[in-house]
Amino acid sequence: MPGPDDAIVLEHVCKAFGAHKVLDDVSLTVKKGTITVLLGPSGTGKSVLLRILVGLLRPDSGRVFVGEHDIAALDERRSRDRKRLFEVRRRFGMLFQDGALFDDMNVGDNVAFPMRMHTKMREEEIRAKVADKLARVGLPRVEHKFPSELSGGMRKRVAFARAIALEPEIVLCDEPSSGLDPVMSATLDELIMEMHRTLGISFIVISHDTAEARTIADIIGMLAGGKLVAYGPKAELERNAHPALRQFFDRATEGPIQVV
Repeated sequence: MPGPDDAIVLEHVCKAFGAHKVLDDVSLTVKKGTITVLLGPSGTGKSVLLRILVGLLRPDSGRVFVGEHDIAALDERRSRDRKRLFEVRRRFGMLFQDGALFDDMNVGDNVAFPMRMHTKMREEEIRAKVADKLARVGLPRVEHKFPSELSGGMRKRVAFARAIALEPEIVLCDEPSSGLDPVMSATLDELIMEMHRTLGISFIVISHDTAEARTIADIIGMLAGGKLVAYGPKAELERNAHPALRQFFDRATEGPIQVV
């Protein structure tokens, strides 16, 4: 069961697709106000884990507490559970790997979209909040532009503004630096740390980038073969790393992670 300082608690979570076990007895606790980075090779269940956290997938077994709610026990087919899932999802913002902006909407409408969908705010208030969120990500006065007019880094920052539009408690980032050059990746890392510092948001970041993990993480986890093989404070893991984590940080071809 979660404590008062716990944002998310997973207990013995398993998920398989057919014979392929993607998550195998995964347990972890995400504390409020922390940045957690989950590393691991492709196909080890990192993105599946994010979908389970917001109730888009149900685990085959185990419990998933977001606050006091075990969302693994909720069934979206039941109206009462749908309402509870909606309340839980309001706690989350999501930054997708490709940004997932709507190409036929300008920047302002993209950032406003969750507010129009999920609140009863007046348009004047929405516009003010859109301007505030864009300013926070370093893109003031770009509301009229369309995604096609922006660089890759600017699109990621617009997506970030949309992720924090409803002022969530937790932001899930699925490989936020994917497709960005090192300078833009560093800019996005600084943005995550700034939002964490100024807004108190908890972050869970899926990444392949060990430099990013070393820069932003309070907690680092490593998924390999469906199992959470390492999880703990960054300094502790860097001193005493699991072989799979050490292989990842050393960029080594030999180790428990198989090169295929």
